[in-house]
Amino acid sequence: MNSTIHSDQLRVTSIPYKALGFIIFSGVPIERDSYKINDGKYYITIKSKLELLPVEPSIGQYWRVEGTRAIEEIELDNYVMQQHTYTSPSNTICTLPETGEQLIRFIAKEKDFKGIGESKARALWQLFGNKLHERLQKDNTKNRAELRQVLSVESINSLYLGYSKYKNLAHCNWMSECKIPSSIQQRLLKFHDEDTVISIRKNPYLLIGFGMSFNEVDELAQTKFEVDLKSPLRLSAALEFSISVEVSRGHTFTTLQRLKPLLMKCLKSGELVSLAFQVGYSSVQYLLNSDSGTYHPTAQLLMESVVAKRFLLLATNNNLYSDTARQANQLALRELSYELTHKQNEAITTSLSNAISCITGGAGTGKTTVLRTVLKSYREMDFELHAVALSGRAAMRLYESIGFKTLTIAAFLRKDPVTPSFNKPNHVLVIDEASMIDLPTMYRLVTHVHPSVRLIFTGDPDQLPPIGCGKVLADLVDSKCIANTRLDIVKRQECSSGIPEYSSLINQGVVPKKLSSGKIYFHNTPDKQLKNVCAELYQQSPGNSRVIAPTTALVDDINKWIQNSLNPNGQAMQFFMHGEVYFRGDLREGDEVLFTQNNYERGIQNGTLATLTSVDSTGNEYGEVQLDTGEFVSITQDLLDSMMLGYCITLHKAQGSQFPRVIVALQKGRITDRAWLYTAITRAEHEVHIVGDESDFAEVVKTISNSRRRNSYLNKLLTCTGIITK
Repeated sequence: MNSTIHSDQLRVTSIPYKALGFIIFSGVPIERDSYKINDGKYYITIKSKLELLPVEPSIGQYWRVEGTRAIEEIELDNYVMQQHTYTSPSNTICTLPETGEQLIRFIAKEKDFKGIGESKARALWQLFGNKLHERLQKDNTKNRAELRQVLSVESINSLYLGYSKYKNLAHCNWMSECKIPSSIQQRLLKFHDEDTVISIRKNPYLLIGFGMSFNEVDELAQTKFEVDLKSPLRLSAALEFSISVEVSRGHTFTTLQRLKPLLMKCLKSGELVSLAFQVGYSSVQYLLNSDSGTYHPTAQLLMESVVAKRFLLLATNNNLYSDTARQANQLALRELSYELTHKQNEAITTSLSNAISCITGGAGTGKTTVLRTVLKSYREMDFELHAVALSGRAAMRLYESIGFKTLTIAAFLRKDPVTPSFNKPNHVLVIDEASMIDLPTMYRLVTHVHPSVRLIFTGDPDQLPPIGCGKVLADLVDSKCIANTRLDIVKRQECSSGIPEYSSLINQGVVPKKLSSGKIYFHNTPDKQLKNVCAELYQQSPGNSRVIAPTTALVDDINKWIQNSLNPNGQAMQFFMHGEVYFRGDLREGDEVLFTQNNYERGIQNGTLATLTSVDSTGNEYGEVQLDTGEFVSITQDLLDSMMLGYCITLHKAQGSQFPRVIVALQKGRITDRAWLYTAITRAEHEVHIVGDESDFAEVVKTISNSRRRNSYLNKLLTCTGIITK
């Protein structure tokens, strides 16, 4: 066995394995610039993740491969044959055949060219030769008329249909030579037409929009395209990339002081930085607020303006508490078995009086009780009810709390827009856990519903900010232009737990005098012992506990530690495919698991928690899980890739959910601030364990929330002081 860097071209003859997002395919080598096959010399096998390939391999296709090649000699009866194996190669390209004979064979044998045999394929080549590709690039009347000399109408349709699948693959060679990553090649070829690739050939800086950094694309532009350093394309791309960095940090606008260093990293010249601002200004990449000197990306400003306009329009409709609403409210209140607080009654009245309103407050203050009563009142008034939340777990918890149908925002946006009709003239949309909603999501929501649809936001503006840009709920509350009732009396947790008071201090940036108080227990732990202590605490009450950690790396470490401590002898997942045994050694029977992808048909969403109850494999089913809803679901291939251990989860997966007992793995980092800690602690219903270093804890509590440092213009627009001038 030996290894070296090599390249090969092959025709696929077999696909022995395809499952779990991984594929193995093999073929015979083809001599370059020839139709001859090197029979008997060696055989080529490629092992790769499907996501790294431009198309799914099938028998008869032509591929090029480049990377590390392992060579193994196999002794046969009369000779020795070599097996060449490429595992996760650097470049793997499906190509159209380059010679006449190869193309004839390809069309005749490839299943995508249905009904065209070798004789017709050969006749096409004899008639058109190399110009056949030109005829197939464009499906028009003239080209079809010429093809009609050989083929029937049905065969011509088949020819164009088959060719359309492969014509963009001709660009693969160019993209590979340019060292464009395989993942980006795949997205370009799968989800974009040929015009997109042609546009990139003209302007390589468009690749920034597909995930490449400016410096990566700039090196390509300098070496392959000889782009001038002062080219408007280059300067515009540098500015766009710098602005996108700011947006990725959560900002909807930025400042000169923040943009200049980012541009300097890209352009390495003060003169070019100044030119970039001029180019961006003239092409309306951004708008300048002359009063504040702030730079507003055009897309973000447009979304903020649309959202603010809708909110302000609804806010003018603010005297709606009629006799009908009062009677509906009284009927809804009669169904309650307990008295509401003054603030809760105020929140109900406010939500019925205003076309847009907020119900805010910390965990356990009774927001869902108020919301349930409000929605019952609206139902009495014949309103059509719509209730959504960002995550699957939050939507499920909302349904359990209010008793009305709920959807994730993604599912809601896939449905038809909400528009009043003769039979259903009145609608109200509830957006729960609204602190998680970013600006783009809010923009999609307001453009998905008619301007007459009433809006109710519920949530806690002091929680962790959205992953995307903006901070919609915080801006709504801070603007004081939208009716908001803040609930402050805790209803869920027992006062003796100490959780409300403790979390309130953290929210104010105050380190509690007693780090352990009531049902909150602080475990002063050095970083190297963090995983061990979290695992020990989890074992004390596994059925009620969930660990929350700030990073995916720490989540993975703690999950493995808990699994080895709690479930060391659980039977690992194993199953048979194509006569061979495969393992998922990271998952064992009895493990807590988390799903990381949506599968609505199976009742599973990103963030769904479950218990792996069986690893018995039968046919295409590899075991069974019990979801946290109590439902049992069989594990099939489409679910297997999205499963991971779920003893410990990130806070974003936990947001919108509560657990009886929460273990907070506290580790300093970029995202660990007081809002993160406050949100993590308030995920607990009864008991909290904080595991971390005492000095780190104090530093995190004193660290101002990242959300408060976000630049967001929505607040200004809501208070009618935001005037942009160009």
